[in-house]
Amino acid sequence: MRIAKNTVVTIKYELSDSEGKVLETSEQPYSYLHGGYQQVFPAVEAALEGMAEGETCDVTLQPEDGFGEYDEALLRVEPRGAFPGNVSVGMQFEGVAKESGEHRLYTVTDVTDESVVVDGNHPMAGKLLTVACTVTSVRGATDEEVQHGHVHGPGGHHHH
Repeated sequence: MRIAKNTVVTIKYELSDSEGKVLETSEQPYSYLHGGYQQVFPAVEAALEGMAEGETCDVTLQPEDGFGEYDEALLRVEPRGAFPGNVSVGMQFEGVAKESGEHRLYTVTDVTDESVVVDGNHPMAGKLLTVACTVTSVRGATDEEVQHGHVHGPGGHHHH
């Protein structure tokens, strides 16, 4: 069976940056409902279209096709006292963006005695990414899955 709208596709993937450093590898195969349901990057979906089980694809994602451009405005310097005593680089905090009021995950990028620098950009924002996928299975979606717009059963999970 080939990948088309309303097929359930299971892929294994590896995400790497432009230097070839692997950023993320699928632990378990990832299942999604194909056909514009916003569950994978559109560029990846386009590349997988028409493929069959066992085929592979390599997709290069420009920042705007992936996690967005890097936004300097999301870099914030906060007083040291606003954070727990054990704050360290790499910790993540849920925060609310002042302008939009939306919840974002801020990553601590620098800690000094007076202040803490947090970055609300996705760690992969602004990066050129390569996604290598292997199609492990393709099946027709059930009516219920199409109606709900996502996969049911093992391997299907929600992305928020």
